[in-house]
Amino acid sequence: MEWTFTSENDLATTFATAINPFWQEHVTEGAFKGQEGFSVRYAFCIPKNPRSTVVISSGRIESYLKYKELIFDLYQNGFAVFILDHRGQGLSDRLTHDPQHGYVSSFDDYVDDLITFVKEIVKPKQCGELQLVCHSMGGAIGALTLLRVPTLFDKAVLASPMFGIKPALPDWVANGLIRTGLAVNRMRKQQSGYFFGQTPYIAFPYSLNKLTHSKSRYALFRSLYDEEQEIQLGGVTTEWLAAAHEAMHRIEDSARAVTTPMIIFSADGDSIIDNTRQRRVAKKMPNAELEVIPRAYHELFTESDSIREPVLNRLCDYLSS
Repeated sequence: MEWTFTSENDLATTFATAINPFWQEHVTEGAFKGQEGFSVRYAFCIPKNPRSTVVISSGRIESYLKYKELIFDLYQNGFAVFILDHRGQGLSDRLTHDPQHGYVSSFDDYVDDLITFVKEIVKPKQCGELQLVCHSMGGAIGALTLLRVPTLFDKAVLASPMFGIKPALPDWVANGLIRTGLAVNRMRKQQSGYFFGQTPYIAFPYSLNKLTHSKSRYALFRSLYDEEQEIQLGGVTTEWLAAAHEAMHRIEDSARAVTTPMIIFSADGDSIIDNTRQRRVAKKMPNAELEVIPRAYHELFTESDSIREPVLNRLCDYLSS
């Protein structure tokens, strides 16, 4: 099958002439009430005669606004696309006294929201198979969702899933640091506080970025977060890290029970994810195909064309097979 994708050449022009008008004309935005009454924002678009219905579970700090190019590409190739902003980030409600805090009390809250989203918003409009596409933290949320409701999705694609994070500290060190951080927050009588070394939002220059090789896609990402300051998010809190630590252990311990057919893309140049642990976990999942993407940094969906296009070709081939 021949698929067509946007190119990083003249991408700013493509946004102005094609992607932003598409967003205005074809994308519906809304919100639903998640666990504990928090507002969770979402967006969706449905082409004529869709091949299937894709649900996107995004990464930490992300908003669906960051996914405009990918959503446009999937829509142009015939896929219905639904995406939510996880609680505590993007346009969804923030959860603590500081809106910059990367916080969640448990990854089960993310899973609850995703299942509610699918049942209340996606299912009534579903066409064809229901498929899950995840990035990074969204991959951990996706794996936990597949453990909770194994029949919810027909197949899945996980890009750079967060089954382990760097630095890959021994458990006793990680647990000690987390316990210390939680104790400090309790002493300060705070619901949450940044983990050691974490700060509010910082816009790093391209030269220091380890997310993508694409200058144009990185520039668009940073300009979006400058323009839409409400989607900015700072570093992780100790509470988020404790929740992530527990979630990643649960995924590894239960990996053999994740039976949904899937592709797992592992970015070989990833400096965010612990690829050793990620690949170990992936190999335990009985119906998962592990594909290592040479040279790629963490963000496969916003990488340079030479990396991104083969990944998207494989993704679209798999979802339409």
